Amino acid sequence: MNSLFSIQGRVALVTGGSRGIGAMIARAFVVAGARVYISSRKAAACEATARELSALGECYALPADLGHLASADWLAAELGAREARLDILVNNAGATWGSTIDAFPEQGWDKVMDLNVKSVFFLTQKLLPLLTHSASAAEPSRVINIGSVDGMHTPAFDNFSYGPSKAALHHLTRMLAKHLAPRFVTVNAIAPGPFATAMMAPMMASIGAQILAAVPLGRLGEGDDIGGVAVFLAARAGAFITGAVLPVDGGLLGAS
Repeated sequence: MNSLFSIQGRVALVTGGSRGIGAMIARAFVVAGARVYISSRKAAACEATARELSALGECYALPADLGHLASADWLAAELGAREARLDILVNNAGATWGSTIDAFPEQGWDKVMDLNVKSVFFLTQKLLPLLTHSASAAEPSRVINIGSVDGMHTPAFDNFSYGPSKAALHHLTRMLAKHLAPRFVTVNAIAPGPFATAMMAPMMASIGAQILAAVPLGRLGEGDDIGGVAVFLAARAGAFITGAVLPVDGGLLGAS
């Protein structure tokens, strides 16, 4: 049973890994014995989180702004200079933008779509040589995309590009799963609901009671909730799952 959920010695990259859900997943991987690289736009934050997680195991910072394709090229090359293989890729880096429908700007559309969808495809593409290096039918490499329940229902907030970007990411996950299965790479998505992150803090301060009332389990998601699911998908226990979009939302979708 221990080996069924083990990722000991595996090599992982978590984008957007300096805070929030990305940091939660990175922490779970480090504690589970993986060698983890984290990337984020802000170098100081990325390096600080890597130092913190290094107290628990192996974690290294590779700061990159994945809103630009040149950064994806750099990140793939830098990781390739350090590792011969990549066992787990978590595409978590993302953005949101809130504005009313009358005032929503083109910048708020393009920034969100570029980071949440375009960068996921091209980073995965550029990392395929590392992902396929040691992959096999018995032990496939894993790509885990972080989507959102906002891509599966109509959210209450004025984030007109965010929900569609996550819906696109979920469908991209299914397409990549089909095309990469023959190369022994599984591709799945996790669709989180509301989690206890800095991004959620302003909304909790203003409409926290409303948000919690919509979640049947009555609380925000925490680190172990998302970390445990990510470890499951990355371990042997998740080796026969591909093309899935798994809500981790405390029952929010089922109740809506």
